[in-house]
Amino acid sequence: MRKITTLDVATSSIGKPKQKVAAYIRVSTSNEDQLISLETQRRHYKTLIEKNDEWQLVDIYSDEGITGTKKDRRPELLRLISDCEKGKIDFILTKSISRFARNTIDCLELVRKLMDLDVHIYFEKENINTNSMESELMLSILSSLAENESVSLSENSKWSIRQRFKRGTYKLSYPPYGYHYIDEQVVVNEEQAKVVKRIFNSVLKGVEQSGLPGS
Repeated sequence: MRKITTLDVATSSIGKPKQKVAAYIRVSTSNEDQLISLETQRRHYKTLIEKNDEWQLVDIYSDEGITGTKKDRRPELLRLISDCEKGKIDFILTKSISRFARNTIDCLELVRKLMDLDVHIYFEKENINTNSMESELMLSILSSLAENESVSLSENSKWSIRQRFKRGTYKLSYPPYGYHYIDEQVVVNEEQAKVVKRIFNSVLKGVEQSGLPGS
């Protein structure tokens, strides 16, 4: 007699809905190197998600040139949370706790909120998946370290800027009106300088200025 093998439809992977996956990425400045890093992260997560047959890419949410200390300053993070609330996302990938949130309270608040929505997060650097985490202790410790790291980096950055000001080597992204850069040196822009001189002379004479320079 011919042997007939039956498949249990309930346990078969055929027709199983894919998990809706998103990624959140962030850089804290808008300089060229950081934007390249942002694009590299975007390609990394897009490829990672699309290569997994059980995942469906929802979107890559990216905040650029924005500090991570407060969640309300990051529109893409807020959009991510909103899409989770709408049931568009099941799982989130992110590089690290410090990229997701550098404030311990915000981090734990967001993780709990997402877990209540049955949305889990994988922090790649720390290898933490909130879906399998039995306790918040490790996440709390790591997010505290990330917050302290943020404060330390901020203080180091301020110190570096102050030192460059003292040495006269600090360079603004754009020179002030009346100057321009030539061979890394701040040089007077003769045309704009005329406008600046006229403004100063008018102020000294008590004449109120209206409109833009040159008006």
